[in-house]
Amino acid sequence: MGFKDLKRNSIANLTSEIEKLSERNQSFNNNDDKLWRPQLDKSSNGYAVLRFLPAPEGEELPWVRLFDHGFKKNGKWYIENSRTTLGEKDPLGELNSALWNSGVESDKEIARKQKRRLNYYSNVYVETDPQNPENEGKVFLYRYGKKIFDKLSEAMQPQFEDETPINPFDLWKGSSFKLKIRMVEGYWNYDKSSFSEPSQFKASDDEMESIWKECYSLSDIVSPDKFKSYDELKTHLNEVLGIQPTMAPMTNQVDATEPAKPVQTQIPTTESDDAMSYFEKLANS
Repeated sequence: MGFKDLKRNSIANLTSEIEKLSERNQSFNNNDDKLWRPQLDKSSNGYAVLRFLPAPEGEELPWVRLFDHGFKKNGKWYIENSRTTLGEKDPLGELNSALWNSGVESDKEIARKQKRRLNYYSNVYVETDPQNPENEGKVFLYRYGKKIFDKLSEAMQPQFEDETPINPFDLWKGSSFKLKIRMVEGYWNYDKSSFSEPSQFKASDDEMESIWKECYSLSDIVSPDKFKSYDELKTHLNEVLGIQPTMAPMTNQVDATEPAKPVQTQIPTTESDDAMSYFEKLANS
């Protein structure tokens, strides 16, 4: 997709992709200088103004979705991208499914602690960043979770008749996102975040095109080379869990003579936004 195609990029295309995600019901390091992340002030509040940018040149969507895992066991960390992002089998995903379907509540609790995290990535232009003003006027990758993605979806697919759909990724008729973070029960809360009135991003097409060309590839985030092989992941998982290769990775063996229990496919998924503060607490413990 070239810059001239952006004006013709229909909001219908994006809402269609959102519907696909809902029907189906990585990672860059936190220290990566391409990755922007909000910071809280002394009152434990966060504020920034972002402009979500269109899909990078040659790519179709202004976001990618990635699943990963991050937990600590036996003093060791398991921080890996999940191959379920690629629509493939993942050893931890399989283990969690077995635990969840064992019918034992303690197994379900283990699966919850090891569950995958949902991340979205988009390119953003930082308009206001009080805690790090040096970021203002620059393009970054922004990792966010389902709650902020829901804000984007609601802007494109409003629930009420008196609300006009907005494509937040549109340079001409899009809208700036006022990110507001509060600490609620020890976790980051984004409920007060909202979009401003639609407006053209910059005064001239030339300036907008120049900024758009600074966008980072999103498809690269979920390219196959960003994922370890199934066997590599299984080896690492066994090391973290303290499982010998010959041992079955189950805490409870199910008697083969017992009637099969119904399979429950809805394994809980942690939203990246909510996981951030918990993950940091865990890291510091």
